[in-house]
Amino acid sequence: MIRVENLHKHFGGFHAVDGASIEIATGSITGLIGPNGAGKSTLFNVIAGVLPPTSGKVTMAGEDITGLKPHELFHKGLLRTFQIAHEFSSMTVRENLMMVPAGQSGETIWNAWFGRGRVAAEERALAAKADEVLDFLTIDHLADERAGNLSGGQKKLLELGRTMMVDAKVVFLDEVGAGVNRTLLNTIGDAIVRLNKERGYTFCVIEHDMDFIGRLCDPVIVMAEGKVLAKGKADEIMQNEAVIEAYLGTGLKNKLKAEGTA
Repeated sequence: MIRVENLHKHFGGFHAVDGASIEIATGSITGLIGPNGAGKSTLFNVIAGVLPPTSGKVTMAGEDITGLKPHELFHKGLLRTFQIAHEFSSMTVRENLMMVPAGQSGETIWNAWFGRGRVAAEERALAAKADEVLDFLTIDHLADERAGNLSGGQKKLLELGRTMMVDAKVVFLDEVGAGVNRTLLNTIGDAIVRLNKERGYTFCVIEHDMDFIGRLCDPVIVMAEGKVLAKGKADEIMQNEAVIEAYLGTGLKNKLKAEGTA
């Protein structure tokens, strides 16, 4: 689905992404992990068109999408969420979902005045789809709640719901578990697995919770200092000496070894 080849992103003299190459297989839930500052979110931002690459290439299903803008990628079915949820806080949860699909009839002045019947029918269909999404995510009881009143985990579910309002093919989730309690994180995980198995979504997930990564993701890609350090199954990654050192540092790694815990 996604292939990244020798990608670089520089900010002055700082190489946030330094020659990273990854592949995200169609139908997979791929994990992307690494210590803070490893370049994970920057890589996401370049793939999703938020930042232009310094050099390198990104393809989606064989098509070169390098440097395309987020709205162009949106129409191709590539979506991303953010570590801090971006909701319309004064609108209801249902209205937030109804805002997602592009090209709605009511967006033009002409249709607002002279095509009211068509606009009304379209809005009824969108509301029905939004309610279906909320039911799928088990937050249908929050349909009429203002989005700004949701908890952090509920906002993450709402962001996931937005991807269901369009024909998403691949979704990049940036720290979906940040600030989320364990119960809601399990609900989010269940929704991701169902979307993957029942609707064929491809996911790439940045997350620091290794239990969550181990439950959902295969393969897991590890980044450090802007480069790809390792790739494999979660249990293999957790035993990888280079990965342990990148996360813990040589000194702490040796201490853990001496204590028999690493």
